[in-house]
Amino acid sequence: MIGLLIKIALSYMLGSVSGSMVVGSLHHVDIRKSGSGSAGGTNAFRTQGLKFALMVVLIDIGKGLLAAWLFPQFDVAVLGGSVSAEVQTLACGFAAVVGHCYPLWHGFRGGKGAATAVGALLVISPFALIPMIITWLLVLVVTGWVGLATILAALCLIPAFYGLGASTAQMVFSVVLAIFVLFTHRSNIRNMFDGKENRFEKARVKNWFG
Repeated sequence: MIGLLIKIALSYMLGSVSGSMVVGSLHHVDIRKSGSGSAGGTNAFRTQGLKFALMVVLIDIGKGLLAAWLFPQFDVAVLGGSVSAEVQTLACGFAAVVGHCYPLWHGFRGGKGAATAVGALLVISPFALIPMIITWLLVLVVTGWVGLATILAALCLIPAFYGLGASTAQMVFSVVLAIFVLFTHRSNIRNMFDGKENRFEKARVKNWFG
């Protein structure tokens, strides 16, 4: 168990390396002081443009993938009781997502976890990403709300895992991750009810032919 806790801690610390802060340091900008104040890809795109946002998203996806793939392979059996490789992968992937949202290195002010979750899922269950991406795109082109698209895509993870015959551990992971993403997007939910949520109008299908 001590070995697992060490791997979780390492995953959290890796997740705490914020893509927007790394890229922002190269451009002498802190995107948390602009737009929504989030250190995620959406706010990076809105405030800094596509190239900046792509670099941010690649870093954030990469750390989720690396945490879920690399750390479970570390041999720390000398520290005591072993935990299944599956549970280690799930725990490390989720820890990276938490690190992204509450980064140790950046005052615990991070993004909302979507890109890092995608990276972890590339290791945990890549096929589950297919319905998630389809859901995300459909909601985005219909509503223009990136936050809503991300929330529904995360919730879609639960039936996606079930349909793929996921284990009990994976089902628990899918529920916990979906709830966590819902929690990190609570401000988006509030803004939608208040009519203040920003829309990505160019993405909406009704504006494609205008």
